[in-house]
Amino acid sequence: MTVTPESLHRSRDAITPALRTALHLLDEETRHQAAYHLGWIEADGTPADGGGGKAVRPALALLSAQAAGAPAETGLPGAVAVELVHNFSLLHDDLMDGDEERRHRRTVWTLWGASGAILTGDALLALAQEVLLDCGLPTGAAAARLLARTTRDLIRGQVQDVAFERRAHVPIEECVDMAAGKTGALLSASAAIGAVLAGAPVTTVDALALYGQQVGLAFQLTDDVLGIWGDPAVTGKSVHSDLRARKKSLPVTYALNQGGTVSVELATWLSAPGEPDEAELRRAADLVAAAGGRDWATAEAARRMALGEAALRGVDLDAAARDELIALGHFVVDREV
Repeated sequence: MTVTPESLHRSRDAITPALRTALHLLDEETRHQAAYHLGWIEADGTPADGGGGKAVRPALALLSAQAAGAPAETGLPGAVAVELVHNFSLLHDDLMDGDEERRHRRTVWTLWGASGAILTGDALLALAQEVLLDCGLPTGAAAARLLARTTRDLIRGQVQDVAFERRAHVPIEECVDMAAGKTGALLSASAAIGAVLAGAPVTTVDALALYGQQVGLAFQLTDDVLGIWGDPAVTGKSVHSDLRARKKSLPVTYALNQGGTVSVELATWLSAPGEPDEAELRRAADLVAAAGGRDWATAEAARRMALGEAALRGVDLDAAARDELIALGHFVVDREV
């Protein structure tokens, strides 16, 4: 069993009070839906035991401030901001993907409709900028610019992801570029924003950003493997969820680009109309694996993680924070299917 890094426990403890304070700036209805999404309350408003996600991105933000030689709390506004942007994207993703459950609970759009999910997500995105601009640090504006650029890149990746579903052929390079925006951009910003708030040199910020980018790609590769072969008890989503949506995820795109009868059969199935049954989904998963998609994605995730580690070792960082960043990256990437 994988042991949860201590940095995640510290991150959750640090950002939860700050997140609650930030959410009080929202109107009552939006705050209610956001609090439900974050796992703080049930749909009827009664307190819930859940605490949202793992807080990986906030942990990166806090550690990046420490890596730059500043106290962890220097990165707290950045930690809150990246968590707000992350949840903005989740609210919209659930709606776009038609996912009815997240973390074993009904998604916001299934309870409050598409408008509720869109508006709550938008509110969290705006709030993230407000948190940074009002943080009281002279570096707050620089951090806000970083997050604005990051959000633009994240949306660009999401746009590509949606567009890929309408295309018969997507080169693997384009799919990797999509993942670099959709997932890598926010993890990159998370790993750098604490250092930005700490006023760290550009070389330090760039190394941390590169680390986050590579971890983000590794994370997406692993997530795509879990989206096909993951255990629903672990992922909180139905088995073969990505295939059910006929998504051209990274393992699927790799398989499609290998050529041969397996790739042709997979491409034919992906373009077929109608809702796939369980037998079709199992067959599609077997085709992706037979074409090497699962093995490639797993190996590429490990390669990207190694590149990220090399980036951290190439600059002068606080040694303890560097070690924790690396441990956190492995926790994210080395998840079990």
